[in-house]
Formats: sequence, C-alpha cells, structure tokens
Amino acid sequence: MNNGLSGKLYYSSSEVSDMLELEPSVLRFWEREFSQLRPKRNRAGNRMYREKDIKLIQEIKRLTRDEGYTIAGAKKKLHELSHKPGHEVVEKMIADPITESELVSWLRSELLGIQATLNS
Repeated sequence: MNNGLSGKLYYSSSEVSDMLELEPSVLRFWEREFSQLRPKRNRAGNRMYREKDIKLIQEIKRLTRDEGYTIAGAKKKLHELSHKPGHEVVEKMIADPITESELVSWLRSELLGIQATLNS
C-alpha cells in the first residue's frame, strides 16, 4: 500500500490529513486520546508529523475504522501490541526528540519545495 510518504522528515497537519483522508479535527482528537501520538511542534506551534507518527495514525485508523474498535478498545490493542517483542508498532511508538539538524533539514526541504513551486 502506498502511504503517500515522499521521504521528507516532517509533514504538516494538512499534508497528513490529505494523505490519510482524515479531517484535521480527527488528528487533533486522536492526539488527545492516544498518549503515543505526540507530534513535534515547530517554533510557530504547528504540528510536525514524522513518518512513525503517520504510521501510528494509520494503525489507529485501521483499528477504529476498518476493525471497528472503539477508542478504548484501540488504546488497549495498541498497548497489547506495544508489549509484544518485535512487533512493528513498538518502533512506531518510541518517541525521539527532534534535533536541530533534523529541523534544519526539514526547513531546507520545505524551502526547496516552495522555491520549486515558485519557479514553475
């Protein structure tokens, strides 16, 4: 399945919303409900989703929309999966702090994208 990721370090809320066909309000709601989902924020306070955040959102979406779990049930299932050795969800939930070099790389890729748009 193509998840729409383009290899960028960070994605905006609107990009993630469009990519996963979810309303931004759903992303914000899930952020409040699922402690594992904690996107970083830039200095302006905008959410910056990493690939592992997006994969976690995909898992939450699968559980709640496809499998029919309630929020409480999805929380429980994610908790169970996170305690299974070697399970893929474990890697998605490990929070790593944003480094200055990651931020600079993200800003550079964003600026190059804007420049390309302006030049076309």
